[in-house]
Amino acid sequence: MTSIAERTVLFADLRGSTALYGSLGNAEATSVVTHTVNALARAVPSCGGELVKTLGDGLMAVFNSSADGLQSAQQMHEELDQLVSRGREHGASAGLRSLRLQVALARGEVVEMAGDCFGDAVNVAARLIDHASDNETLVTDEVLAGLSMVIRPRFRSLDWMHLRGRAAPVHVHVLGRRRAVDAVATQFGEVARTMEPESVRLVWLDSREVFDGAHMPVMLGRSRQANFRVDDGRVSRSHARLDWQGGAFQLTDLSYNGTYVRFGNAMETITLRRRQCTLHGSGWIGLGGSPSDPTAPSIRFELLSFGDTLPMHP
Repeated sequence: MTSIAERTVLFADLRGSTALYGSLGNAEATSVVTHTVNALARAVPSCGGELVKTLGDGLMAVFNSSADGLQSAQQMHEELDQLVSRGREHGASAGLRSLRLQVALARGEVVEMAGDCFGDAVNVAARLIDHASDNETLVTDEVLAGLSMVIRPRFRSLDWMHLRGRAAPVHVHVLGRRRAVDAVATQFGEVARTMEPESVRLVWLDSREVFDGAHMPVMLGRSRQANFRVDDGRVSRSHARLDWQGGAFQLTDLSYNGTYVRFGNAMETITLRRRQCTLHGSGWIGLGGSPSDPTAPSIRFELLSFGDTLPMHP
């Protein structure tokens, strides 16, 4: 039987599960991933939703309301937090302790047929999850409109995004970060701050812009809608995102080719693939290629504090 109804579609994806197969072996890793996904799936019926299917290390569900979908997403994040916390207490492998969850929600007309769901909202949610960073929940305008005025201020606009396979861009919002420890640690250790940065200067070819925390997030990419546009074939439309969180500038990779960061004159390069790092000082951001590659599109960055007037050194 086929039915058509307005639904909120949720996709959840467990990241970091691939590393488990290398550290635990296929049989044990499969058991851990299956157990984790099943634990996350319990948040669907408990919030009035319907589990459509599991997808290896993820799942798809539908809800009658946006509020129910968001509540389910929050319960999933909390469930994973508890699983990872218990794993730390019992000396679980680093792979298990590094599991992260991405959730995306879209709303619209959904065709329900033969136990599956189809429609634009399904396609949008499935593509949108590719743009989520670790432990993030992304929603579309339609989902946000269905939430109460009390909850809406917890979201920040990420502006319009071009999703793979969809001609029209989608206005996306991110739920405020849940934990300050989500940023990936770098081999450079903790950075001592003598003065909190207030803005970041970006330079690529003839493009030169300064963005402060009030104008975050800043999207870096090839799209004409990007806040800082880098027109190169290796750069995704929405390649990376700069956020202001907890008094620091955070860079998150959203691309297929990766984002690369090199600080100051250091030879080491940090590779971000759907991960995040804290920017400090100055350096280079490579989009789709390492800054050590002279042909790669690399953005020069410098964090500025109040009163900085000196230009960046070449």
